Amino acid sequence: MSQRLVWMNGELVPESEAKISIYDSALMFGDMVFEMTRSFNKVQFKLREHLDRLYSGLKILQIPVRMSIDEMEKACADVMAANDAGFNANDEHRLLIDVSRGALGIYHGVEGIRKEPNVIIADFPLRWTVQGMGHLFDKGINAVITSQRAIPASLLDPKIKNRSRIHYLMANIEASQWAGEDNWALLLDVDGFITEGTGDNFFIIKDGTIITPEGRNILRGISRAYIFELGKQLNLNVVEKNIEPYDVYTADEAFMTATPFCMLPVTKLNGVAIGNGRVGNLFNKLLAQWSKNVGVDIKAQIQGWNQEQGTLGKGTVTPYRFKSETCTP
Repeated sequence: MSQRLVWMNGELVPESEAKISIYDSALMFGDMVFEMTRSFNKVQFKLREHLDRLYSGLKILQIPVRMSIDEMEKACADVMAANDAGFNANDEHRLLIDVSRGALGIYHGVEGIRKEPNVIIADFPLRWTVQGMGHLFDKGINAVITSQRAIPASLLDPKIKNRSRIHYLMANIEASQWAGEDNWALLLDVDGFITEGTGDNFFIIKDGTIITPEGRNILRGISRAYIFELGKQLNLNVVEKNIEPYDVYTADEAFMTATPFCMLPVTKLNGVAIGNGRVGNLFNKLLAQWSKNVGVDIKAQIQGWNQEQGTLGKGTVTPYRFKSETCTP
């Protein structure tokens, strides 16, 4: 296979030919609902939960997709099957599911333009996203509280996973200007409470209790929800409540969750050690249980891809790292 295939509006097309109009509402307004998933041993994890969230967003934003959720799930399986032969044996499938409203009405007279919603499912190796993160399982992240605040749900509901995310980008730029490496943005809400990172959910651990911000001004992540499942398996209490920066500074442990890397430890806040400044025991316990449940050593897998990194993405902007050669720290 010369290049990967993308499922686009009912057809499998070469990746380089998967394009939408310059008049699409996604380009004009960021008017797009999306999901990104991952596999373990090439079997999708929590795909239905991702699709349920996608379809909730489509319903609320009134994007009139005629495709049923079952049809969407089948399309995901079809694109993975079409591409699997071109993946390395140790690769995992990362799906990118984008649904846009289609061209704005004033452009419907343009010849050959697609007026209906676009449904696009891309499939690429997960290692693209997580290469370079392996050392974080041992060292941890320095979370940086940025001046850029989270947008409250009363203005733009973050529970709808949409592409209107310029505030995430601005927070990443600010975090990238901190000296040193491994600085990730952490956003406050308008009342000064911790919300989330720019594509990840946040947790602290205090006296054996796992605490995460209330699901009001955040994306209610699929991985975030899985921590509650892991807590039940390990007889650990997981609660939602408002968290202030003070609570993070005085916590025993902290970590972030997201689909590609599952969990990563946070060992510092604004350069100040959290707990003893090292990866905590409960973090390792949760990660070990997650790995056991899915039949993949998550840490070892990502660290293995680290060894294969080479020059992929070197010196460029990535979803979890904005610093590049053009940025001045």
